[in-house]
Amino acid sequence: MKAQRPNSREKILAAAADVARETGPGSLSLDAVASRAGVSKGGLLYNFPTKAKLMQGLVEDYLHEFEQALESAARTSDVSGESPLAAYIRLSANDCEDTQPSASWIFSAIAEDPDFLAPIKSFKQQLFQRLKGETPSLKALLICFLAIEGLRSMNLFDSDILSQNERELLVSSLLEIAK
Repeated sequence: MKAQRPNSREKILAAAADVARETGPGSLSLDAVASRAGVSKGGLLYNFPTKAKLMQGLVEDYLHEFEQALESAARTSDVSGESPLAAYIRLSANDCEDTQPSASWIFSAIAEDPDFLAPIKSFKQQLFQRLKGETPSLKALLICFLAIEGLRSMNLFDSDILSQNERELLVSSLLEIAK
């Protein structure tokens, strides 16, 4: 069976993610993305009419990948006996270990298109509701979910004040709560 070739949109998103990692999302140029993706700038603009829409596409793609990883972790958790909340904590904590570029690009994307945050808000609402249905203790869910979102925010805004040991202690404490 032949491997499916990525479509233009997928190639553009992959190229944008690469360029954003290399130069930082705030310095992301449409010309650089088009060149990296091997498409014309017109082809890029057909798929993403503005830089904000391209950034929104990157966020939506990231959310989709995170959802897939969470589902995979949940399947593994079924075998290992780990709760869905614990799987979310582990996956999120690992995700937060990756160095993130400055959040300045988020503000510029929001300025161009206030709906930029809509997919993030929707994803988090759905995720919280799903975990709420799968977690016997609302108290445990609230503590864990908000602590992880705090880690994400500190990571995103490059304002992490915790040492590696403190982050590890937090994550292990959250995993105990999530049992």
